[in-house]
Amino acid sequence: MSSTNHRPQFDTDGFVVVRSFLSEADFAELNRELDRYIHNVVPTLPDGDAFYEDRARPDTLKQLSRIEQDPFFKAYLQHPLWNDMASVLLGEPVDCQGAEWFNKPPATNHITPPHQDNYYFCLTPPQVLTMWLALDPVDEENGCLRYVRGSHRAGLRPHGRTKTLGFSQGIPDYGPSDHAREIAIHAQPNDVLIHHGDTIHRADANRSATRHRRSFALVFRGQSARRDPAAYQKYLDSARAQHQEIGLQVS
Repeated sequence: MSSTNHRPQFDTDGFVVVRSFLSEADFAELNRELDRYIHNVVPTLPDGDAFYEDRARPDTLKQLSRIEQDPFFKAYLQHPLWNDMASVLLGEPVDCQGAEWFNKPPATNHITPPHQDNYYFCLTPPQVLTMWLALDPVDEENGCLRYVRGSHRAGLRPHGRTKTLGFSQGIPDYGPSDHAREIAIHAQPNDVLIHHGDTIHRADANRSATRHRRSFALVFRGQSARRDPAAYQKYLDSARAQHQEIGLQVS
């Protein structure tokens, strides 16, 4: 299906799911390069680029930031399929802002609080989206993403500091009306979930005893978007305060 056909649903709901996004060869290559990065590079990274549930246990790795420091992933930011999809959905030329990797290790109490990505990005107008590619089968048991349909049309909600490493800000007044509008998205490996920067989303903990919930994400900003320096500094200050509270050394 053409990327153009996804635009109406993205505009209405604030998210869209594209099944079997990459070719089999491209998906296999991405997985190989992620495995290489995790085994060879991650042990050398500072705390702020690699978050663990328990740093003494490498199998509890749960988030990687700034993956584009690696030459393969720096070049991957220009991948035409990802860029073309983002450009169509935002309706303008885009720039890729960076790559991240997420995991919910099995049997860990790691929730993703309800939040809006653009509270972290601080872009005006909010011409930004995240493309979240499933690397494992994803369902309610291992912490699937849950979107609040249409929430991107109401702008940013107030956020407050959380205790969740990697998601320092969340929506404190998230209530029954939000839960009622949630859509839980099941995904298979190579399905991509794409959401607007103002779309509210969250995920439960992974209740599985054996299954991981890994994903790879790219963030794209429309070229019309500009960062609000004051809002961004406020976010950075809050994130640093959270890191200091839990003893992380972050540059």
